Amino acid sequence: MSLFASDKNLALELVRGTEAAVMASGRWFGRGSKNDVDRAAVEAMRYMLNSVSMKGVVVIGEGEKDEAPMLFNGEELGRGDGPEVDIAVDPIDGTRLMACGLGGAISVVAAADRDSMFSPQDLFYLDKIVTGPEAADFIDIEAPVHVNLRRVAKAKNKAVEDVTVVMLDRPRNDAIREEVCKMGARIRLIPDGDVSGALTTCWNATADLLLGSGGSPEAVITACAVKCLGGNMQCRPYFRNEEDEAKGKARGLTRHTVLTLDDLVKGDNVFFAATGASDGDMLKGVRYQGQQIHTSSICMRGKSGTVRYISAVHSPKKLSELGSAIDYSPRHGS
Repeated sequence: MSLFASDKNLALELVRGTEAAVMASGRWFGRGSKNDVDRAAVEAMRYMLNSVSMKGVVVIGEGEKDEAPMLFNGEELGRGDGPEVDIAVDPIDGTRLMACGLGGAISVVAAADRDSMFSPQDLFYLDKIVTGPEAADFIDIEAPVHVNLRRVAKAKNKAVEDVTVVMLDRPRNDAIREEVCKMGARIRLIPDGDVSGALTTCWNATADLLLGSGGSPEAVITACAVKCLGGNMQCRPYFRNEEDEAKGKARGLTRHTVLTLDDLVKGDNVFFAATGASDGDMLKGVRYQGQQIHTSSICMRGKSGTVRYISAVHSPKKLSELGSAIDYSPRHGS
């Protein structure tokens, strides 16, 4: 059954999963515990997604079954009726940001028709290039950095020096950073959360291009959003060592294999939702005000191209009275 043929409200139900994740994990903001941030978000998102009318299978989750007690790869989600879908989740993209009291953390969930999402398996990292609709037809991950910078600048009718490149602040990206610097383009380094970073190239564009290597699970989630927004994305395997390379070779993947947007997620029957956990470029973080919790979300559908902003006010007391098992109350210790 097609993702959108059966229930046009499925998109908004999935957003409730990201809202729940940030409302629960936000209590741990700035308190130094990544594990508590992650646990609270995972438990809340899983509970909410299991109330959705769908036959979901986690393709991108918290890890393999023996490594993650909840939202593990292969876990079935939903009530068991409705559309059959692949699910990609990152309950908090930027757990360290949340634990350290920093901005830019979001909760994300993506859905697409069954068997349409790329499964990274043992492929931990990918080299990535992402841009928005204006330059979507002009990027090429096989081309040198300076070529992509010039192409994006021309497509967006600006000088190379006015192009802003976003990338993860990692030693493995230093060489690309140096090339960008030589061209005189601007660089915005992000400590974590390259899903959010990639989105800034496509929506409310505070950046023009994302370059560098990052997590492969995040790449699949990002691809779902990029497809909804009309941008473009390409990836190549990034092998840390010979063991990684051997595992990739066993799957027919080499350093030169190019994964297109359609390789990462097939078709346009794609849905993406994100809720701000801490203040970022796209979304405000969760706020606790008296007996209410305020959240800011974005919801996208690939087939229609519709993008919705959702500003919500939640009442934990009333949610509890309705039978919610999620505890949104203040936390005073682990």
